[in-house]
Amino acid sequence: MAKKSGTTSGKKQAKDLHSLVLNYISQQKNTTFNYKQVAFAIGADTSAAHRAIALILAEMAFDGDLIEVSPGKYKAPQRSNVTTGTFIRRSNGKNSVVTDDDGETIFVAERNSMHALNGDKVRIIVAARRRGVDPEAEVLEIIEEKEQTFIGTLQVARQYAYLQTDSKFLATDIIIPRARLKGGTTGQKAIVRITSWPDDAKNPIGEVIDILGQTGDNTTEMHAILAEFGLPYRYPENVNAAAERIGAGITDDVVAQREDLRGVVTFTIDPKDAKDFDDALSIRRLDNGNYEIGVHIADVTHYVRPDSLLDKEAQKRATSVYLVDRVVPMLPEHLSNGICSLRPDEDKLTFSCIFEMDDQAEVIKSRIVRTVTRSVRRFTYEEAQLVIETGSGDYADEILTLDRLAKILRRNRYDNGSVEFDRAEVRFDTDETGHPVSVYFKESKDANKLIEEFMLLANKTVATAIGKPEGHKKPKAFVYRVHDMPDPGKLADLSKIARTFGFKVKENGSSREVNRSINRMLADVKGKGEENFLSTLAIRSMAKAVYTTTNVGHYGLAFDYYTHFTSPIRRYPDMMVHRLLERYLAGGRSVNQQKLEEQCKHSSDMEQLAANAERASIKYKQVEFMGDHMGEVYDGVISGVTEWGLYVELSENMCEGLVPVRDLADDYYDFDEKNYCLIGRRRGVRYRLGDQVRVKVARASLEKKQLDFVLVDDKGIPMQSDNIGRKPESENQKKKHVSRQEKKKTRSRRR
Repeated sequence: MAKKSGTTSGKKQAKDLHSLVLNYISQQKNTTFNYKQVAFAIGADTSAAHRAIALILAEMAFDGDLIEVSPGKYKAPQRSNVTTGTFIRRSNGKNSVVTDDDGETIFVAERNSMHALNGDKVRIIVAARRRGVDPEAEVLEIIEEKEQTFIGTLQVARQYAYLQTDSKFLATDIIIPRARLKGGTTGQKAIVRITSWPDDAKNPIGEVIDILGQTGDNTTEMHAILAEFGLPYRYPENVNAAAERIGAGITDDVVAQREDLRGVVTFTIDPKDAKDFDDALSIRRLDNGNYEIGVHIADVTHYVRPDSLLDKEAQKRATSVYLVDRVVPMLPEHLSNGICSLRPDEDKLTFSCIFEMDDQAEVIKSRIVRTVTRSVRRFTYEEAQLVIETGSGDYADEILTLDRLAKILRRNRYDNGSVEFDRAEVRFDTDETGHPVSVYFKESKDANKLIEEFMLLANKTVATAIGKPEGHKKPKAFVYRVHDMPDPGKLADLSKIARTFGFKVKENGSSREVNRSINRMLADVKGKGEENFLSTLAIRSMAKAVYTTTNVGHYGLAFDYYTHFTSPIRRYPDMMVHRLLERYLAGGRSVNQQKLEEQCKHSSDMEQLAANAERASIKYKQVEFMGDHMGEVYDGVISGVTEWGLYVELSENMCEGLVPVRDLADDYYDFDEKNYCLIGRRRGVRYRLGDQVRVKVARASLEKKQLDFVLVDDKGIPMQSDNIGRKPESENQKKKHVSRQEKKKTRSRRR
């Protein structure tokens, strides 16, 4: 045992000595040095250390990391090879560092990582570049550690415990002392924080932060998905208590300060399972024949005051998270589903955008005011759609008028260059345990589009009112929802590929012209085999929409000014907009733009995390659902192409799985990133995004949220290594093939 400890200590000393030498070299620019000078500089005064330093220098010179100007004398390369960056850890061993100065990604071998974890800020030394060899780096120092938590399944033994995790950022199990298990037992899902990772240890050491529940339980797995993305899965008790203390009563003094619209026909239209109603519509005919249409939004900021406990929690969360079977609200349910929700037959405080419109949906004038409203009816989308289709039902005249005006608004928007993306969304019916039993598609119908158009109009109006003030005044700091121009390279690729299918997409010209051409292509390709391929490419060519104080317009909607005003129950930026409106409508000065921008950035980041969590929950349910259909054959479309395989989306239920490239055993396939395809080297067989294929369900791993398919032939038989991906032979080719086989037999007999 003592010998083993001594060996470990020796390894650590050698590693420390190596780091000191590298540090010394990194500070030398054009100066020559030998091993004695290095030893003196780092305080190494033993003969053994001198020999070790001499060996380190010789090895670095041999590897090209140092220049040997004369025997025993060295010089660092001219280029500065010490820099800082963010460490990217991968479970497959392909660790890297993204440098701070130029954003270059440089490989780091595990032996040179100092056990840095994903997201850590590190200082590295980059090996001198050699022709034909990718650059490689070594971590010198972990400057700033990012707190690391991992989700996995506990395994508890008599002396110790460990966490098994399928994290893409960690290849090893995490050792957990029994004293830090927090009561966890084998088979439970837990959140574990890494506390240390000794230099000489293969595995990191951690402690349990929270026990989520038994692995496989639906609520446990949903909470695990939220935790994976750093999203909260429960409300702190003190925040819930603060919400419960808020009363629902509306005083006469509050009503007196607002426009009272309780006598105007007002109703909500929402999904059938919705519990929070944050928008309502009102309509009445004016004496001049025009319509007064109100877009009424829950006045959340009346109840949630700035810098309060509730506000801080909402700001931190920034958005509600919508998983497959549940909503994790931004605000406690007492507010989101109760006090603020525009429930029928209840007086509610609202922030409203009210329009006077003529019969052609032209906005004559508008106003933004705080109001009191009362919904007379709660419609589901299905109920409103039935009214639109049949022309009869509750408030049929009002709904039909709104639908007609919305269709005009929609047509005008597309004429002005708005991009039309209408893709069905997959939804699951689940049993009482949360297990998916069937799949259905959520399609946007006229009732959905009715609500959408008036919400877009309200958001556009609010943004224009602040961003483009009357009298050429300087605009005050505000929150915009912006969507930048598409990447020119991606747009050029879309145009090129669309041409191969006979469609024309403009890659130059005004945004209006480009978007119109995309809409024409999307309309023309509807129902065709390449629809999925081209619509996916069109979406990928677009930039991501974000929140910012710098307005660049919304490219996808073709709006010069746009914001989010209509969903303050589920989005914090909408609350920010409400407060800014209150301040500016009262004549207040502009707020600090830098602070506002920081809040915008945080909201954009949290929105992305929430979207990732939603996709992960959908993927989990897809795998869970298809696990009941192992071995069954489905038609599908190639929805993604990567160097590791083909992603296939099933036509019947939109579930997506992977055909690993290793299973395409008939050839060696190269990934053509530009053209989104895999191409066989020998046979030239091509698998391209949008191609129709038949697959069999092969594997369904809930732990990895991974669904694997195998390609099958027309008879439903899995393709073997000799026919996977092979083009069908013509009769002439078959005859030639038979002829070649006969010749081989003849030659064999002659021998």
